[in-house]
Amino acid sequence: MAGAVPALDWGDVFSFQDYGALVQLLANSIIAGAVLGIVGGLVGVFVMQRDLAFAVHGVSELSFAGAAAALLFGGSVVAGSIGGALVAAVLIGLLGARARDRNSIVGVLMPFGLGLGILFLSLYQGRSANRFGLLTGQIVSVSSPDLGWLIGISALVLVVLVLVWNPLRFDSLDPVSAQARGVPTRAVGLVFMVLLGLIVAVAVHIIGALLVMALLVTPAAAARGRAARPRPGPHHAPHDGLVSAVGGILLALAGTLPVSPYITTISFTIYLVCWIVQRSREWVRRAA
Repeated sequence: MAGAVPALDWGDVFSFQDYGALVQLLANSIIAGAVLGIVGGLVGVFVMQRDLAFAVHGVSELSFAGAAAALLFGGSVVAGSIGGALVAAVLIGLLGARARDRNSIVGVLMPFGLGLGILFLSLYQGRSANRFGLLTGQIVSVSSPDLGWLIGISALVLVVLVLVWNPLRFDSLDPVSAQARGVPTRAVGLVFMVLLGLIVAVAVHIIGALLVMALLVTPAAAARGRAARPRPGPHHAPHDGLVSAVGGILLALAGTLPVSPYITTISFTIYLVCWIVQRSREWVRRAA
């Protein structure tokens, strides 16, 4: 029809007007995203090795509930998110030593945490953007005090991860042999779950509870397709996490959508390319 107006114009999605000023204004979010992408990528390597992808989602739901409770009662959203994530991580670590038990516990915690969070949000009478941001992320929510918390938590996770790297890697790749060699596998697993809870709490504050797996699972999964070895080293996943987090935030600054769709799209694109590379490598190997 002549003169018809398109339903969606690119100007509704992207607008680079005053983009430089926006980058300076939201520098805290960009820094937080970069730190989260790197540390989350390293943690994600062990998440994949220990088959904890489902647990990440369970921890994020309790983290969401804690953040929603803090929002309702006027507390620190970061502290509430950390508290909820740590409760979930410790419960999974203590009660879910076996994969079957762990999946059952996560399956119970997920709806409980999500329902509790929705209850708290339904009682919250403040800005609707605050409620929506807990689920899908909010790039304008990282203040200078919050940035200090996020960097401090990420640094703590990184330091402890380095300290337990060798026993954790041994236990992740061959738990039976690790236990036979005297590695305290239960303690190592619990320490890692605490680290996972902390980094999930940080991720919820940036990308939201529903899509936190995009930075803790997808980059590590993509690293498997990129590496030539069956068990890739840890250097690919942090790079992919950094590109996904910072790239998504930079695109979101020019857009009208929440930050999470941009981050998830970039991380999925990286995973898809790596998957194609892996399949092509296998095809060439079989053909030769």
